[in-house]
Amino acid sequence: MSFATVTREGPLRAVLAGAGALGPYWARELIESPDCELAGWVDLDMARVTAEATRLGVPDVPAGTDLEEMLDGRRPNFLLNVTPPDAHHGVTLAGLERGLPVLSEKPMAATLAQALDMVAAADRAGQLLMVSQNRRYMPELVAFRDTVTGLGRLSDLSCEFYVAHRGKAATFLYALEQPLLLDMAIHLFDGARAITGAEPVSVYCDSHNPPWSWYAGPAAASAIFRMSDGLRFTFTGNWAADGFRTSWTGAWRATGERGSATWDGKRVPRVEPAPGARLEVAVPVVSEPDETRFQGLEASLADFVHALQTGSAPAGECHDNLSSLAMCHAAVESAERGMPVAVDAYAVA
Repeated sequence: MSFATVTREGPLRAVLAGAGALGPYWARELIESPDCELAGWVDLDMARVTAEATRLGVPDVPAGTDLEEMLDGRRPNFLLNVTPPDAHHGVTLAGLERGLPVLSEKPMAATLAQALDMVAAADRAGQLLMVSQNRRYMPELVAFRDTVTGLGRLSDLSCEFYVAHRGKAATFLYALEQPLLLDMAIHLFDGARAITGAEPVSVYCDSHNPPWSWYAGPAAASAIFRMSDGLRFTFTGNWAADGFRTSWTGAWRATGERGSATWDGKRVPRVEPAPGARLEVAVPVVSEPDETRFQGLEASLADFVHALQTGSAPAGECHDNLSSLAMCHAAVESAERGMPVAVDAYAVA
């Protein structure tokens, strides 16, 4: 899609919606970015905004609990949506209806119907709606993607995800009907699309909740996706699994006509060629990690700003991101119905 660009000289002024788990991380990126300015901060809990703004050294930033009032009063250049998923639809529409581009945390929306409505609203407004999929900016994932390219035509891609997520989780996760598939899995499903360039066609999924799970809904799932070009992508995950923990980006294996590549989600990929073939490993360019920052947010914000300045589509542009969200909702439907479900029928915007 085409969208309006921003020609304003100087930093782009942003209103940040949300001061929960990721809100302060995004606020820091806005504060430290040479291309952005934190023009206002909104959250239902005013005390939380005040405390975090003070901690980040911007105690005088305009703050409030009414998003529409803040947008109308501050007239920013864009809206950054870091609210819980259930609020994404209303918050994003408030920005788009005022002619503002929106950068949103994943998932785009709590339901696919809401996501389709948001994409339609972005089209009507002629504004960019981008979903931040921070894994796409990981140098290690980019290196695995480039390594997989050398395998030739692919047959299989698999991802295992085993993380016991407790304690620091946002409370809404524990009550979700399908916490793994509707919250975390989009990172891995979107990763599969980013790594292979393939698009989902159909899925067969089974989900369940381990007897000891602290989640109300299924914390574990296995899914087989039929992708374009005949590729099969298999995902197995458990968000209540103690022991032999994978990385938050999962553990991957790709099989192609020229051999196989594996990646543990953290380090340099590994390859093993087929007889007579030669494979090269792409080595990620990794800087010293800053443990006080949330990985990928700086790059995601920079991608968004670059898109607004140039009109080029960023990673996570809403039309494209629909396919990743559709994978999640189709997997849920398959698990509920006990049968394969078409994925491409979901992404109809």
